[in-house]
Amino acid sequence: MTVELFSAADDQLVKVFKALSDQTRIAILRYLKDAGRGVTCGEVSAVIDMSKSTGSYHFKLLREAGLTVTRKVAREKYVSINKDAFDTFVSGFYDSL
Repeated sequence: MTVELFSAADDQLVKVFKALSDQTRIAILRYLKDAGRGVTCGEVSAVIDMSKSTGSYHFKLLREAGLTVTRKVAREKYVSINKDAFDTFVSGFYDSL
C-alpha cells in the first residue's frame, strides 16, 4: 500500500506561504486590505517606497499565489486583495493584517 504524501493542492499552498513569508508582501497586502478597492501598482509602490522592478517581483508572487487579483484598464494595472484565497488557504490570517 502506497501513501501519497503530496497532493495537487500542495503546490498552491507552497505558493501562498512563500508569498506570506516576506515583510514587504505583508505590507502590500495590509495596504490593499485597508484601501478596500483596487489600487494602482504605482500607488502601492510609492507608499511602501520600492522601485518599479521590486514592486513587479512582489506583485507577481502575490498574484501567482492567488492572494491578489490584477485587472488592467487602459495602461494602468489595478491590484486588489483576494479575500476568498485567504479564506481557502489561511483562514483567520486576513483579519490579522
